Amino acid sequence: MDAAIKIEANYWKILAKGLAIVAAFIAPFLIYFSTTTSIISIWNSSETFAHGYIILPISLWLIWRRRQALALLPIQPFWPGLALILVAGAGWMLADLGDVQVVRQYSFVALLPLTVLVILGWRMALTMAFPLCFLMLAVPFGDVFIEPLINFTADFTVAALQMTGIPVLRNGTSFSLPSGNWQVAEACSGVRYLISSFTLGCLYAYLTYHSWKKQLIFVVMAIIVPIFANGVRAYLIVMLGHLSGMTLAVGVDHIIYGWLFFGLVMFLMFWIGNYWRDDNDKAGSAMAINHLTGTAGATTYQVMAATAAVIICLAIWPLYANYITRANHNPVIARLDNFQSDWPKTSSFTDWSPSYLPDSTELNQSYAKDGHQINLLVKYYRNQTHDTALISSNNRMIRDGEELWIKTSTITRDEKFNGINLGAARTLSVSEAQIKSSSEHLLVWSWNWISGQFIVNNYLGKILQTRDKLRIAGDDGAAVILSAPYTENPEEARLVLRRFLSTNLDRIEATLNANRKP
Repeated sequence: MDAAIKIEANYWKILAKGLAIVAAFIAPFLIYFSTTTSIISIWNSSETFAHGYIILPISLWLIWRRRQALALLPIQPFWPGLALILVAGAGWMLADLGDVQVVRQYSFVALLPLTVLVILGWRMALTMAFPLCFLMLAVPFGDVFIEPLINFTADFTVAALQMTGIPVLRNGTSFSLPSGNWQVAEACSGVRYLISSFTLGCLYAYLTYHSWKKQLIFVVMAIIVPIFANGVRAYLIVMLGHLSGMTLAVGVDHIIYGWLFFGLVMFLMFWIGNYWRDDNDKAGSAMAINHLTGTAGATTYQVMAATAAVIICLAIWPLYANYITRANHNPVIARLDNFQSDWPKTSSFTDWSPSYLPDSTELNQSYAKDGHQINLLVKYYRNQTHDTALISSNNRMIRDGEELWIKTSTITRDEKFNGINLGAARTLSVSEAQIKSSSEHLLVWSWNWISGQFIVNNYLGKILQTRDKLRIAGDDGAAVILSAPYTENPEEARLVLRRFLSTNLDRIEATLNANRKP
């Protein structure tokens, strides 16, 4: 009878311990549910990141491969890991206040291995190190590389064509051949190839090599090879279209050719890498750790206590972020209609407009003086969300899929003004873009107004927005976009923009500052 009671008691202890562990692993997904859904929504909407669905199953499969070694290790909660959970949670909160989605997502995913570390202990976490770190590849990150990859692909393709002896006339990321016109669009940047290659390269290196030097070399190759391979792919597609009289590889078929070429490149890279594979198995390392330490497993109460502590540390930051967001909410509608320029108003001279997320209110007016024209667009943001944000990768000078307008260059420059209304000379940093259509050329100066100052650096802008929210000073911000037409030399438009700002920059600033939260 006593033995039966003891067996039953052990059964309930094991069940309670198992439920506590399961609760700890489910908790991050429930507490940070909005971040979880934001990751999944990007997987659903972007073919570039659709591979995210298989990252978790692969990680679980990699852990399952180590099941025999893991079975020999004791469950021993690692309490110092709670500090790491608090740090990752704080990073999530700051990213949430600044609406830096990728940092928010990385912080959330980092909480998963940290939860394993605290609940199961450092020995188990070390044995599962790669599968746990592999989860970070589920974060849809890579859009930041699109523009540099587009520029590299354009440079590579044009150089290869010129070396082939084909005359090329280049204009930004577009170029013309005697047979037709081409443009390196976002889909041709190679970012999909790069992300796929990096993901597969990490997995292949882990499964094939045990030497960290070999793993590192192969992962580096998995980054370099697809970048240059995409340049070769673009060159071959242009050549195929050129030699066929623009009948081949000019539609959706060039995407198919691209993936076939990428598949061939990946096959060759893995095939070559297989020659240096390591066949020895180091799965017994975990057993060695266990024999050396001889640490006893944690009790049910210790596991339950660790689970409770983890859940508390996870929940603190979303609750605090929600409090700060509610405290910063400003129900008052911002006003820009009190701006008065010393230039007379006129009708719009262009049908171009930037592609920005919805704002709270805006000022969009054209002005003319002494035969010169400019357009002033101020987009004011208040009570910002991810879908109504001043600083966002979705805010662009040219809309996605735009066919009438193209952007030929973008630089950051400092402009100095000595206007009569400005007093002492001041310097304004602006982002300058040259855009054109078949009949128009526009020079666009843009900058942001955040925390009562003009800035052009988006990273600094996010920091200032986060700081203001922590101070409960609101999240107001505005984009100031000034454009002027020119014929051949953009310096014509620069002179006009400088002249307008010399007497109106302080008026724009005063109008914006009048809306700030006291």
